Amino acid sequence: MNLIDTLQRLGLEYHFELEIEEAIKELYHDDNVFQKVDDLYTTAMYFRLLRQQGYNAPCDVFNKFKDKKGTFKSDLVGDIKGLLSLYEAAHLRVPGEDILDGAFTFTTTYLTTPTKDLSCSSHLQRQVEYALEQPLSRDMPRLKAWNYISFYQDMEGKNSSLEKLAKLDFNLAQSWHRKELRGLSKWWKDLDVPSNLPFVRDRLVECYFWSVGVYFEPCYSLPRIFLTKVMLLTSIIDDIYDVYGTLEELLPFTDAFERWDITASYQLPEYMKICYRAVLDVYDEMEELMSSELGIPTCNGKSSYHMHYAKEAMKQLVRAYLIEAKWFHKGYTPKMEEYIPNALVTSGYYMLTITSFVGMGKMVPKEAYEWVLSQPNFMRASAVICRLMDDLVSHKFEQERGHVASAVECYMNQYGASEKEAEDELNRQIEEAWKDLNKGILKPTAFPMLLLMRTFNLSRMINVLHKHEDGYTHSSKKTKRYITMLFINPLYLKEYNC
Repeated sequence: MNLIDTLQRLGLEYHFELEIEEAIKELYHDDNVFQKVDDLYTTAMYFRLLRQQGYNAPCDVFNKFKDKKGTFKSDLVGDIKGLLSLYEAAHLRVPGEDILDGAFTFTTTYLTTPTKDLSCSSHLQRQVEYALEQPLSRDMPRLKAWNYISFYQDMEGKNSSLEKLAKLDFNLAQSWHRKELRGLSKWWKDLDVPSNLPFVRDRLVECYFWSVGVYFEPCYSLPRIFLTKVMLLTSIIDDIYDVYGTLEELLPFTDAFERWDITASYQLPEYMKICYRAVLDVYDEMEELMSSELGIPTCNGKSSYHMHYAKEAMKQLVRAYLIEAKWFHKGYTPKMEEYIPNALVTSGYYMLTITSFVGMGKMVPKEAYEWVLSQPNFMRASAVICRLMDDLVSHKFEQERGHVASAVECYMNQYGASEKEAEDELNRQIEEAWKDLNKGILKPTAFPMLLLMRTFNLSRMINVLHKHEDGYTHSSKKTKRYITMLFINPLYLKEYNC
């Protein structure tokens, strides 16, 4: 199990998916597995590995670490490695697991002690600091790999072959990602967005970074490129509705998406034509690529069901954008029960989940698209995380430039709450949504983990980019550093002096 944990942290698990599944399945069916271990580190690691794989390990395995009063034993405080393992396990809790709620509070309290006071090595201190900022289950897979490789290379007793493999694999994937970025840059340059649409955010690399967070593996090149293009165009559409378009212009713009026909662009102002035609071109191109590369033909000249649902999701999104635009132009602040359903759609995460499925081809059944559009609890949880985290970090900037009320303003207005009270409540709802997301990957699942992970990874990305600031709109700090790590600087290999 330690080897599996290391492979996953190093970003190598996609090479050993079947072997890992078989090993963890065997662990799950061992009825005495938790009786065989008595230390906190191993117990929590086993629990986390099982939950990550979708197996519902019981949380009462941690009762043996509690005293007669029902609180975690005081002698655990000195076991930093064990506390860190329990902290990571607690992030996989589902609704109603009071034991893990307590474990989260307990571990956070003692791990946030200034690192100079922790009785552990500097290497373990670094891991604690990183985990407090970005827990394993909420981290972007590629960033998690990059950071763990930097920890692993300094570990005593490390496996040098694994270290070398992880670095080679990371650099090979990085080389592939650079190649994709070059192709996307040419497409973006041809659109000439800075000149044609100077009011929009120019965020090519940031959108590609987001897509790599959804799936980084080379085999997902086609869907990753499509997802990036759709993200970029959605960002333009969002800025048109939020910043530049008048209500009189937005009505025919929305109607054009409903029609989804090039002739609908004739009634639009020039800047809208550029955006609208680019959207149609990207979806048409993807249709052709799915036919030529994935063997998915059109049906009687009509779109495949994959593209049909992708278009429907985009239509749903622009309808919701229009509702927000109308609210803003009226100066209307909706109540939370009115704001949230629409805001979950404008988060874009229903649309992006469906878009992420498209290039995966035949492994995605029609029912998966219908399931996403029906907004089940799993999907709603992902959208809640995205919408509320975005609102928390961006609402002040958005209100200054003129924007519909966010969840913060809606909550304050409805309940007479202070800004701090509103933020505390929204953060509580975000934590509850993570629990629902964790529950959604426990077997039996609605659809294979391969599909559910697209949604889970989208949630991880908003957590990475929007934890303390809007790392998409204001990308010159943290996001720029991440992009440099993943796409610019390869990992150093001593054996090759490179």
